[in-house]
Amino acid sequence: MSKHKNGIQVNLFDLIDSNDSFIESEDTNNVFNDFNKSQLDKYTLNDYCNDVKRLGLKRVWDKINKYVLNFNNDNDFLDIRNFAELYEIGLALIDKQQKKKSGQYYTPDDVAYIMSYWFNEIQAENVCDVACGTGKLILTYLDILGWDKARDLIKEGKLYLYDLDDVALSICKTIILKKYGKDLDSKIHDINCDFLDKKISLPENCKVISNPPYALVSKISSSWERSNVTIDTKELYSMFMEKIMLQSKASVIITPYSFIGGNKFYSLRLLMNNYNGFIVSFDNVPGNIFCGRKHGIFNTNTANSVRAAITVVQNKEKYKGFRLTPLIRFKTEERKQLLESKVLEGFIANRYQMVDKNNKSFSKCHKELQDIYDTWLQKSNKTVNDIVSSKTTSYSIYVPNTCRYFTTASSIELNRTGVMKLNIKDKESFNLLYCLINSSFSYWWWRVFDGGITYPIGLLNQMPIFDNLLNAEDRKFFEDITDEMRSIEKKCIVTKLNAGSIQENIKFPAEYRNRINQRLLNILGFNNVNCDIFDIVHSNCIFKDEEN
Repeated sequence: MSKHKNGIQVNLFDLIDSNDSFIESEDTNNVFNDFNKSQLDKYTLNDYCNDVKRLGLKRVWDKINKYVLNFNNDNDFLDIRNFAELYEIGLALIDKQQKKKSGQYYTPDDVAYIMSYWFNEIQAENVCDVACGTGKLILTYLDILGWDKARDLIKEGKLYLYDLDDVALSICKTIILKKYGKDLDSKIHDINCDFLDKKISLPENCKVISNPPYALVSKISSSWERSNVTIDTKELYSMFMEKIMLQSKASVIITPYSFIGGNKFYSLRLLMNNYNGFIVSFDNVPGNIFCGRKHGIFNTNTANSVRAAITVVQNKEKYKGFRLTPLIRFKTEERKQLLESKVLEGFIANRYQMVDKNNKSFSKCHKELQDIYDTWLQKSNKTVNDIVSSKTTSYSIYVPNTCRYFTTASSIELNRTGVMKLNIKDKESFNLLYCLINSSFSYWWWRVFDGGITYPIGLLNQMPIFDNLLNAEDRKFFEDITDEMRSIEKKCIVTKLNAGSIQENIKFPAEYRNRINQRLLNILGFNNVNCDIFDIVHSNCIFKDEEN
């Protein structure tokens, strides 16, 4: 958000010292009993911060809301375009710790637009914003509708706003009334509530747009439905997703992406079998969808780190399940080009996925690699778990469990924290797994089913292996290239300083990965496919190729 003055845009937070100290006004010792128009005509960021600390958010915003609705506002500082960030400033001032625990991630403008675009494409009579906050999503949607259609929607009593925060809800309503007319006051359904309360229900024939809170629940409220999703996940966002899907006709929801594959979200994915739509998931390196700063949080990392997914529940007739994109990694400078509906829709696979007890997670596979992926699964006769031993053997593989752009296997133990040690049963299995982990396949497997911060050993143990397809020449190839790579392991060690300690990894020349990839493709029957098809798995950008 910006302050608009003579065509100049200023980030409001740039006007605040990082230590939250403010210049005291002459009225420091006087707690206002009221605000008057003349005070608010000259209102500044410094006035706002001091008043919030002394009088509280609710009292300050009651007056600001009344001011902007009842007077011709000549104060650019109190422009409704600044309200969302002003409120965030206020939250950071009064209770940083509560803000940290509340799981609030404010939707950036470009993400709000793409969500609203998809929201506009789904049909329903009533329009709801659940966990509306100060209204970024619903306001963007109303902008897309245009003034006349937006006003008609509100006038017909078809707009519903839900939020637990009464101050944020009042700000959202004030902005809508300021834009579309004060006479609509009684037509807006602004519902201050705990949305998960069993007494709260969405209207019939509705569609929902939402950026729900992201927070782990320590205790399940007695007023909530004790569903499998609630009990299994204990995550607010998944509970919101469940209730929205159950009670709405269609929806667009942005949440963490963990529900796509996380074990505890299986009951949510089972519920999703009854619906249909698509899911677009985003990585958080190098670019991040939640690109805003975390105002008022107690750490030095100013970037929000959630890996997010936008779920669009379309509920088309005769379809079940969801189509997914791969985990989209992009550079910050590519953001504008990426966040276009047609561009993002181009990543969505054609296949609708459903889950069951034998296939419990959604897979995030590139369309270009789908045939290879399917063949890999179909032709494999084992998993890694079948060739590892719980006892020490003569064949050990060490795998760093953090893998930003590739996975590596070594036969030497590295100086680092976070490493998986695999004891392999025999030499041939050792050679094959050493090559698989140093190929694109192991890294790709992780991206398809996880792609977070670390590589879970349980996921690696589930990786399919097709040693039944190997002939004598293949086994000789894997033996020779394994011996060759092992001979240069120490020369390929790279180091990184992390939290004051040196972390070693191995980075082999890309030619080894390419040679192994090509052999694996040939074994699977893709002799005419070039190994560079895997570049899309490793690349740190979307629109141009870069060597990793």
